[in-house]
Amino acid sequence: MNPDYALLSAIILSLVLLQLNQRQGSPVLAIINRWLRWFIFAFGAAAIVEDLGWMDRPYPVVVGTFFLVWFLIETLYNWLAIHALSVSPLPLFPRFTLNHSGEEWPTLPRFLKIRDWLRANGFKQVQALKAEVGPSIYLRVSVYQDAEAGVRLQITFLPQGNGALAVCYSLSTNTAGGYRYVTDNLHLPFGGFYPENWLMSRNPWRRSLAGLVKLHRERVARGGEQVVPWTTDPLTDLNGQQRELERINTELGFLAPHADREEHGKISHEGRYRVWKEYWLLSYFGKSVRY
Repeated sequence: MNPDYALLSAIILSLVLLQLNQRQGSPVLAIINRWLRWFIFAFGAAAIVEDLGWMDRPYPVVVGTFFLVWFLIETLYNWLAIHALSVSPLPLFPRFTLNHSGEEWPTLPRFLKIRDWLRANGFKQVQALKAEVGPSIYLRVSVYQDAEAGVRLQITFLPQGNGALAVCYSLSTNTAGGYRYVTDNLHLPFGGFYPENWLMSRNPWRRSLAGLVKLHRERVARGGEQVVPWTTDPLTDLNGQQRELERINTELGFLAPHADREEHGKISHEGRYRVWKEYWLLSYFGKSVRY
């Protein structure tokens, strides 16, 4: 195939994926498109340089050079974005409130299918919550439990920059031994520390709710511990989690001491590196860092 036709086809495919993902909000499609854009930039820029005769290096070397240039540009952009988040007034661990608006569940068909699956499999809604993460931008959460109240399911609707909504799931189970099994498919970078009694499993590539529920129950069963039913209401528990995470990450150095935050920002230099690393791995490999 003519290289120019291949490059044009890749550009068209990237635009199609972009339009499709505006409706789907899929992190998997986003990962594929990021790689595609990276290759388009590297091969396209190398072709332009070769046609204009600006470099006398072999074509593969020029492609590799522009491949590295893209990485450096994106690294700089992401590092500046993390710095801006660190010094902004936006909360890293926002506080949740009850959502009485009745708009906790989007009416798009793909979301309604999820709600039908929940009903068919014995999950009942416990509470609807929201947290303000920006000016008039809310993180909406709908919390469900299974019939035995042993598994709590937190469904989070994430607003995307392109106007789409992405959905993520987090399943939690407490045991008599004091452990909390957490299985989620969040594709947002965290980079911080979790409490020692949390047994975390992050699965950004697993987008099926049924598959994630099955994985979570298998993890709990392998642990062999007695499951303790949930008694704390979701609002109290979730805000308690946020306070605990903020305390732990301040003590362990992910967050800067409170006295230094006004001058240096909320996230320490080590914390910013950890966030950048996890963001890059999630963006291009759908992989969460295990610390």
